[in-house]
Amino acid sequence: MYEVLYRTINQKISVSEEEFENCKKFFVPKKLKKKQYFLQEDEICRNIAFVEKGLLRLYNAGHKGNEHILQFAIEGWWIADLYSFFTAEPSVNNIEAYEDSEILLLSRTAYENLLEEMPKFERFFRILNQNSLIANIRRVSGTLSKTAEEKYLNLLEIYPDIVQRVPQHMIASYLGITPETLSRTRKQLIFNK
Repeated sequence: MYEVLYRTINQKISVSEEEFENCKKFFVPKKLKKKQYFLQEDEICRNIAFVEKGLLRLYNAGHKGNEHILQFAIEGWWIADLYSFFTAEPSVNNIEAYEDSEILLLSRTAYENLLEEMPKFERFFRILNQNSLIANIRRVSGTLSKTAEEKYLNLLEIYPDIVQRVPQHMIASYLGITPETLSRTRKQLIFNK
């Protein structure tokens, strides 16, 4: 464990092996079984999770109980309800392991201590937050203005193997389209090849 975290950190900032060994003490490893929750609605999100292995999904159950998937987190991705994490208010979302997963937890206190003790991680998390903000703005913009085909192709760019890992109804939920529209879109893409 920690190999994926080490590679991911070094993609954004440069850390020596010694610095990384020091940073590991702030993380707590945890294994989740498929369908096990990392966070449930009305709980306070007390940790940010880094996915070493597996797949998690962040979703909320709409007012009619329809799931709205907001994020998939695969190996090398971070996941949390950041609003709840930083405000200590109850989450309106759920985070569930879709596959057996191995995650590294970073609590709010550990996060603050990491930034205090190793200032270069301020830059690391600033870069992550900037990228997350940009991705969310693009996603909202795309949801409002892109065709189903464009949304699907964008999804495949971000998550190349997602169609082999999750069922179509979850992909449709993430894209904000019906499963029937997704099915037609996929058929049309195959037909146009």
